Amino acid sequence: MTKSRYTKTAIWCALILSAVLYVTGSGFYKRLSASTDDTYKELKVFTDVLDIVEKNYVDPVDSQELIRGAIKGMMQSLDPHSSYLLPDAYKELQIDTHGEFGGLGIVISTVDSVLTVISPIEGTPADRAGIKAGDQIIKVDGENTKDMVLEEAVKKMRGPKGTTVTITVVREGLEKPQDFVITRDTIPLESVRAFILKDGYGYARITNFRDNTTEDLKKALEQLESADPPLQGLILDLRYNPGGLLDQAVKVADFFLENGDIVSIKGRRSAHDKVYEAHPETKKRTYPIVVLINGGSASASEIVAGALQDHARALILGTPSFGKGSVQAIEPMRDGSGLKLTIARYYTPNGRSIQALGITPDIEIKFRKIEEKKEHVREKDLLHHIKNDKKAEPVESDDKDKDT
Repeated sequence: MTKSRYTKTAIWCALILSAVLYVTGSGFYKRLSASTDDTYKELKVFTDVLDIVEKNYVDPVDSQELIRGAIKGMMQSLDPHSSYLLPDAYKELQIDTHGEFGGLGIVISTVDSVLTVISPIEGTPADRAGIKAGDQIIKVDGENTKDMVLEEAVKKMRGPKGTTVTITVVREGLEKPQDFVITRDTIPLESVRAFILKDGYGYARITNFRDNTTEDLKKALEQLESADPPLQGLILDLRYNPGGLLDQAVKVADFFLENGDIVSIKGRRSAHDKVYEAHPETKKRTYPIVVLINGGSASASEIVAGALQDHARALILGTPSFGKGSVQAIEPMRDGSGLKLTIARYYTPNGRSIQALGITPDIEIKFRKIEEKKEHVREKDLLHHIKNDKKAEPVESDDKDKDT
């Protein structure tokens, strides 16, 4: 068998395997349904197209790049949070939950296939350079970002501390695109800052939910609660917090709840269903809480805010949150790449889905005019965003399930 024939056979086998995993659920083998026949037919069309391109395109092509591009396209057609990660991008994703990295310090998403800044992270190079929420990044070091996968863009903007990157930005109010030359710096993944505002009143800001967030918040609360005079109230600031790890959001909400549901997860497959419940804390926290949110508060932030709101444990103040009510799972692939796939929606204790709607504050406070434009990018603005189903069958609690 020639090398070319062997490669094509291997590609065909890989595609068939991918189709089986895609149809039946990645990592699980079940009996194929009748619809699988249609999938095979479509895959045959795909291989026919691949063969024609390889033989007739004006320039030599890289078959692996073509196949990976097709997989990217498949994932991009689903929703804004599902994607195919090349090996390097998959490694970068692992950094997002621990350690530190050299970068700019911005939270980005894709709006109408354009990389868009959700918010700069306070005190980072991007923040100091004047990058604003709502800025559209059309180039990174001169390379067009149109249709670029988020993880690829992140990889291009990260790099060793002290090196520079040029991002080209389109901003409302500017007549032409503007270049920002930004020097990368170490972006520590510290997620909690806290201090006493005035006697008896504390402030805690959670910038993201990472694997150390719960422990950091616990230490911060202990310091605030040991102050003299005793703590009489807490401001929990979740503004511009893009989310993070589900289990950390659950544990943070659990700090302030004695019992009841925190959040429930419901997917197309029952294996993805789970209810997370509160547990009595050794130290009861009965002081009043005000939670601050805005359009940059997403995902895990909304889980915390929604749980405390539904249990009437906190007053939610600010502007409507981002509206990301979906759960993603990461599946490693055999070649070192990975799939980030939306597998479920989550619901607040009262059964609300905030998908594309967000958390509505108990008291809405408009931002000053200079800040209002920071709020316009939300889940409902993203291409292919998942619709809000509004209703869900109750999910039975099962503490034996592992975290999604």
